[in-house]
Amino acid sequence: MGVAAGPIRVVVAKPGLDGHDRGAKVIARALRDAGVEVIYTGLHQTPEQIVDTAIQEDADAIGLSILSGAHNTLFAAVIELLEERDAADILVFGGGIIPEGDIATLKAKGVAEVFTPGATTASIVDWVKANVTQPAGA
Repeated sequence: MGVAAGPIRVVVAKPGLDGHDRGAKVIARALRDAGVEVIYTGLHQTPEQIVDTAIQEDADAIGLSILSGAHNTLFAAVIELLEERDAADILVFGGGIIPEGDIATLKAKGVAEVFTPGATTASIVDWVKANVTQPAGA
């Protein structure tokens, strides 16, 4: 794998019952404005729906946004489903209201990066561009 040569494709998703998507939309727009192809799934997505979308859209990454407190369960479910479906090469990152103490646990489960309140859109865009990869020949 290498750093993406063409447009990076990112699914931005709101897992679970969380009904607030302003932050996800801000990130989706910032990524789009930076040349990233963004597929926004909308509110109330199950981990299965998110993974299905990522696979169908040939995404390079999934950005999860969560405010509900269910990040440990929902982020892990997305990672597990990606592994089950032979799509573990799709990078998962996330953000939202996530306690500092949970970040190491999420990373140990396979979440590549976690952005908390105060992270700038520029820092997220820069991280995506520096870390999201595509399979060879993509």
